Amino acid sequence: MIKDIKLTFLGTSDAIPSAKRNHTAMLLTYKGENILIDCGEGTQRQFRKAKLNPCKITRILLTHRHADHILGLPGLLLTMGLSEYNKTLYIYGPKGTKILMKKLIDIFGINTKFKIEVKEVNGKFLESDEFFIESKKMIHSSDCNAYSFVKKGLLRIDKKKLKKSKLPKGPLLGKLSQGKNISYKGKKYLAKSLTYKEEDKKLSFIFDTLFNKKAVALAKNSNLVICESQFAADLDHMAKEKKHLTSVGAARIAKQSKSNKLILTHISQRYDSNTNLLLKEAKKIFKNSVLVKDLDSLEI
Repeated sequence: MIKDIKLTFLGTSDAIPSAKRNHTAMLLTYKGENILIDCGEGTQRQFRKAKLNPCKITRILLTHRHADHILGLPGLLLTMGLSEYNKTLYIYGPKGTKILMKKLIDIFGINTKFKIEVKEVNGKFLESDEFFIESKKMIHSSDCNAYSFVKKGLLRIDKKKLKKSKLPKGPLLGKLSQGKNISYKGKKYLAKSLTYKEEDKKLSFIFDTLFNKKAVALAKNSNLVICESQFAADLDHMAKEKKHLTSVGAARIAKQSKSNKLILTHISQRYDSNTNLLLKEAKKIFKNSVLVKDLDSLEI
C-alpha cells in the first residue's frame, strides 16, 4: 500500500527512443489520484510492463504538443474506452491544448464514450484539502508548461504530548487535529501545544526548455526536481539552439531552487553507452543528483 507519493518512470528518452528508453511519460500516484505527466508513443505498453492499470488514471498533465510527449494519447484513450473507463478524464496543458486534443480525437476517430475535460492552465489550477498543482510557462519552440505537485503538510497530534495530557480518545482529538482548542474536565488545552504541522512535499517536473528563472521559481524548495537532461555540457550550443537543457542546466535549477534531490530524465540516445557523463556533470554542481531508467519507481 502506498502511504504517500509514488512516482513511476514509464519513459525516459528524448525525441528518439532507444532499445533501453521509451518516450517520455511518468505516473504520479497519491491516494486516489493517478496523474500521468506526458504520454509519449508506447506509453500504454509501458503501463503493462510496470503492471499498472491505465484505467486508474485520473488526470493527464501535458507539457507541450511535440510528438515524443503526446503521441501515446490516441492509443491510450482508445484502450481506456475499450476497457469501459467510466470516469471524467481531466487533461491539462498549455495554450493550444484544446485544439490539439480535438484534432487528435478527430484524426484517429476516437470514440471514448467517457467524458474528457481539457483545460489550458497557467499558475495554480487545481487544489484540494490535501494537495495542489501549479504550472509555469517555459521557453521552448512551442507553448510549454512545467508543473509542480505539492502535498500539503497536515496537522498531526503529537502522540507523546497527548499521552502526558491524559486526554481520552474520541471527538476531542478530532477537534485538535483541525487546530481547534478544546476543554476537558474544566481544563483548556491549546491545539498549538499538542499538535505539529508536517512539512509540505513537493515534486517539480521540468522538460523541454531553456534555463530560465521561472523554472527555478517553480522548483523552489522541491523534495524532487524531475528535469530533462538531453545534452551534456559540450553540446550547450545545440541545447540553446533547440531550446533544451543540459545536465549542467538541470543541476543549476536544482541548486538555485534549493531543492533536495535532482532526477535526470529525457535522455538522448547518444548517451546510451555513457549516461554516467551526464550524471557526473550534474553532480559537480548539485551533489544529490540521480539518473533514472525506464520503469524505475520511488516513494517519498
